[in-house]
Amino acid sequence: MNAPAIARGSGVRKWWALGGVMLAVLAVGLDATVLSVALPTLAVKLHASESDLQWFSSGYLLVLAALMLPAGLLGDRFGRKRVMLGALLLFGLASAGCAISQTSGEFLAARVLLGFAGAPLIVMAMSALAVLFTPEERPKAVGIWAAVNFVSFPIGPILGGYILSHAWWGWVFLMNVPVALLGLVAVLALVPETKSAEKPGLDPAGVVLSTAGLVGLTYGLIQAGQDGWGSLSAVLPMVIGVALLLAFLRWEVLVTRRPGGQPLVDVALFRSRSFTWGVLLLAVCGVVMVGVIFTLPQYFQGITGVDPMGSGVRLLPLIGGLILGAVPSARFIRWIGIKLVMSLGFVILGLTALWAATTTLGTGEGVTAAWMAVGGLGLGLVFAPAASAALAQIDAERSGVASGVLQAINKVGGPLGAAVFGSALSSVYQGHLPIAGLPGAAVATMKEGLSQGLAVARQLGSPALIHGVQTAFVQGMDAAFLVSAGICGIGLVLTLVFMPLRTPALASASPTGAADSPAVPRLADAAAARTAL
Repeated sequence: MNAPAIARGSGVRKWWALGGVMLAVLAVGLDATVLSVALPTLAVKLHASESDLQWFSSGYLLVLAALMLPAGLLGDRFGRKRVMLGALLLFGLASAGCAISQTSGEFLAARVLLGFAGAPLIVMAMSALAVLFTPEERPKAVGIWAAVNFVSFPIGPILGGYILSHAWWGWVFLMNVPVALLGLVAVLALVPETKSAEKPGLDPAGVVLSTAGLVGLTYGLIQAGQDGWGSLSAVLPMVIGVALLLAFLRWEVLVTRRPGGQPLVDVALFRSRSFTWGVLLLAVCGVVMVGVIFTLPQYFQGITGVDPMGSGVRLLPLIGGLILGAVPSARFIRWIGIKLVMSLGFVILGLTALWAATTTLGTGEGVTAAWMAVGGLGLGLVFAPAASAALAQIDAERSGVASGVLQAINKVGGPLGAAVFGSALSSVYQGHLPIAGLPGAAVATMKEGLSQGLAVARQLGSPALIHGVQTAFVQGMDAAFLVSAGICGIGLVLTLVFMPLRTPALASASPTGAADSPAVPRLADAAAARTAL
């Protein structure tokens, strides 16, 4: 079966192909969530310092940021299936490398390799949605993609917590290997090979500027979450990163105007309101989602007293709500249009954030589970439609780079969300700590975070101090949710003002669903020329 058959046929095979791609997405998601559970164990087993632990996560994020656009270019130029297969193989090897590491340096090197594999997997998975599915089918496919992304949030801590409690720690990372291998087999058997009919240019200057800019901005946001927004280590790289990205956009415009110019990114994409605001509102949603994921595990483990596995279980209502909103969102879009669906999502999400901001130490688990489920529904109603709006404007010809743009902007939302919510939580937490009469060293330790504050209180044997630390954290968490409500309000206004009522297709849809235009080759015709299964 070749690509034209997939495009023109009953549609069953391409949904199986989506399943293969989603295994790759699941592998990346599991790795990201498992690491947070494993950090305390890694500190002991690898004799890792606090700085080492930070770089285990930061090094991976920086490589992801650096490679999003180059990964898309490689897929468009050399074949998206080929790039995905190589990335899956490297991902499995790097996961095994994490498991057998004996030192912090070895583990960090394996994490960097995971970043080299993760970036093309993330970008090619999004690109596959544009290549395999018509604009009419994409909202449903995006709902499934979003659900798989969300499922990794609780599965990682649940499996990771169980493994760390009952087996060798290395299995936490080795469990990614069979997932990656299954994904490799499924992609090899089911996903068609596609690449641009006209090989895109390399645009070395564009690659360097975009890579350096994304790395600088991401590093600055990571440092802002650790050292504060006013620190030179945060401000300087953010300023440099933004300046380089502006230079990159200017360069792409100049290359586009040249006769025969081949820019890395087609700047014409940003003339589409659906693409531009779909991407930006997806990033807004990502900021809110990362903030929630950043806050809740600390609350469950430090306030309710559960272990990492129990924390993962308690995230299930949130994930259930996300899936309930994301998967059927395509139907809602057909009924009332994408603007109203996303607006409803932001309203639900904002009201839920205000509800969450009323949390106290006496709040029961049932109430927490209820607002998590409702908030998840709101997230799903924004996340999947925003991605669908952006994908509606991506044609198969340059789907790799366009997907790279979408994912690069979306991934910046991760460290931005952690920095914004971390700053709000930390400032209120530190301001409400009961530190009167305590030694200066103890106060400094307590201000580092909830776990450190509880450790000091327990070392001093003071139940009142434990209660005070927990109360301060919950007050900080409430402040973070108020910030979340404000961000949702901004997202609602932007949606109402800028998003079109309904997302236009690429052009008048052909029977295969791609644009029937000289500038955008139809999917079946392009696939017929470049498919080799």
